[in-house]
Amino acid sequence: MILSTAHISCNILADLLIAHGLRDIVISPGSRNSPIIMALARRPELRCHPVIDERSAAFIALGLARQIFRPVAVVCTSGTALLNYAPAVAEAFYSCVPLIIISADRPEEWIDQDDSQTIWQQNVLADYVKRRADIPAHTDFDNARWWIRRLINDALLEAVDGRQGPIHLNIRLDAPLNSQSNWEENSTQVIKMVTPPAQIPVARIREMTLPLRGQHRVMIIAGFHRPDAKLNRALSRLAALPNVAVLTETISNLHSPLFVSRIDSTLSRMSADEKDALRPDTVITVGGALVSRHIKEWMRNLPEVEHWHVGHSHTTIDSFRHLSVRINMDETPFMTQLASALQPHKGDNGQPSTSDYATRWQEIARRAASEHQKRLETAPWSTLKAFATLIKSLPATTNLHLSNGTSIRYAQLMDCSEIHRCECNRGVSGIDGSTSTALGASIAYQTGPTILITGDMSMQYDIAALSSTLLNPRLKIIVICNDGGEIFRFIGSTSDLPELEKYLVVGTRLPLRDLCRGYGLSYSEASSEQELHEVLPGFLSENNRPALLAVNTPGKESAEVLRNYFRQSPSQKD
Repeated sequence: MILSTAHISCNILADLLIAHGLRDIVISPGSRNSPIIMALARRPELRCHPVIDERSAAFIALGLARQIFRPVAVVCTSGTALLNYAPAVAEAFYSCVPLIIISADRPEEWIDQDDSQTIWQQNVLADYVKRRADIPAHTDFDNARWWIRRLINDALLEAVDGRQGPIHLNIRLDAPLNSQSNWEENSTQVIKMVTPPAQIPVARIREMTLPLRGQHRVMIIAGFHRPDAKLNRALSRLAALPNVAVLTETISNLHSPLFVSRIDSTLSRMSADEKDALRPDTVITVGGALVSRHIKEWMRNLPEVEHWHVGHSHTTIDSFRHLSVRINMDETPFMTQLASALQPHKGDNGQPSTSDYATRWQEIARRAASEHQKRLETAPWSTLKAFATLIKSLPATTNLHLSNGTSIRYAQLMDCSEIHRCECNRGVSGIDGSTSTALGASIAYQTGPTILITGDMSMQYDIAALSSTLLNPRLKIIVICNDGGEIFRFIGSTSDLPELEKYLVVGTRLPLRDLCRGYGLSYSEASSEQELHEVLPGFLSENNRPALLAVNTPGKESAEVLRNYFRQSPSQKD
């Protein structure tokens, strides 16, 4: 028995969060949500993390949930506070992260009555949550406890079932908000769900894979994915087959010497004849949305290719415009079955396959890596040069976070196979929230540093993260200061616009040194390759407080260096 809030819905919520295995909650202050805070903060099973800014709080919860592979709750008061969650909730929905959104609300009769902090909030996140429940303020009727218990149980189960994602619990609370009473903790009945692991019958998987044998060219492409040793092993077995090429992105967190791991570098070094000769008959995709525009454009323009997509998805995703099979199950068991079904690799006549498909892809990848190194050696000081230096210098235990814009694209060109883990908010690919997401991950990851590489524009979007009391010495931030918006100078849709310099490439005037002094971060700065080599050891070894490194690169010149990087040499053209 504990002294808790007198609002039974809040106590039922606390009981069920604990029963369903949730342990971390990010809380923003308010008065309407004070009964929820009371119910949660008084339970020793729960770790409550206070964050003032709701937009930052939601991204912190996102990063934390990604890191621990479990749901994390985020709690706010009523009114516009909930609207600040929208960017992180949308990212969680499209990147399949089980956030538990808990918002306090006024009783329904007081909405639209000029009462403070009241909006119609029960459906504001409807398009970006898997399930939502509106919990009533008035509970003095028969079956009220049963109804509330059922609604919350149902939503919590939905968050982790199949394609995981956020859910929204909107809890209406009436005055008095500070009333307290005794509550028998863990007295609420929990509803559990058992979902047997999905497997395709052996006969069916053999039938499906029969066309993939022999000289049939199979390409597997992996988008963003959390680290998965079993999936890595299955793909490594497949990559060892002579007719299978496995292409992985930096944030797929899948590594093998047999994988083509730098897609953009490799494709940009291929001639039209090579692309035609090495186009797949069947492409199989796993993981989330792809970063590489090169692979997407190539696939969309192929005349004939069969596309299988593996994984839980909320809709039919046909990003290549060739989708023929949607396999709605976890990637790991399917790829494990596929690898077994294709062993041993024999052709239609029963003889071992003589395909050189995998070998040719690996040879081109090695050629591209060699060309990459040559271009780095001759490149002037630029963002490309800075990234190459940074990636090579990071400790193997690094949990690397990348902001959207140029950061993730530069990382795609580098060899990140020795880095523990790479992350980026690629569900929606928004520029906001990168710092808070990395901060959330750093709370849980204690084996090494969590290092964010971000741009100066991305950094400006998320200054609130620096004021968080959750800031810790494991978080290190590298800000590429390239006069704001280098990506707009690079991509064709904006690089030639007369409005570029005034409205798209907007100077940030970020006082990074002063911000670090005010918020208690260690600050260092580099404006050349030599300076970067000099300051990196001290930056990486800072263990007493969080650290920030500003890397100054020329914006216009960096964009031109990147364009030159992708230009083919005469020998690589048609």
